Amino acid sequence: MTAILVLILRFALAAALYTFLGWLLSILWREMKQQGDLLALQKKPIIRVSAKLESGKEIQHRYAQTEVTIGRDPNSDIPILDEAISAHHARVSYHHSQWWLEDLSSTNGTFIGKSKLSVPTVLISGDQFKCGNTMFAVEMDTMSDKLDL
Repeated sequence: MTAILVLILRFALAAALYTFLGWLLSILWREMKQQGDLLALQKKPIIRVSAKLESGKEIQHRYAQTEVTIGRDPNSDIPILDEAISAHHARVSYHHSQWWLEDLSSTNGTFIGKSKLSVPTVLISGDQFKCGNTMFAVEMDTMSDKLDL
């Protein structure tokens, strides 16, 4: 009689354990789905970079990525044919909900106004900076993920 009672208790305990695990997994699944939906609704950072070349020609670029590189290297996001610009001159990156400008140890430096960058600096819409002999201007806004770029 005792053996039957112990067996029934074991089955009840196993059923309770599997029920608890199923409940826990369903909560985790719903939470992950909810977080994924929230991330999908977040806005993408958009940056427009205008480059005014030494020749007077102006080039405009628009990006929906979180990192934009500037340099003479043709693989840069913004390749500039300017002898005063290093192959990998500067980087504009989006993190901590802000756009940052960083000099990549270039030979001639990156300047905001007359100040040479020595540390990454926060950019705001309308800022201008200089790499080599090329002047850059940035404009920022956000655009929903649902729109095609």
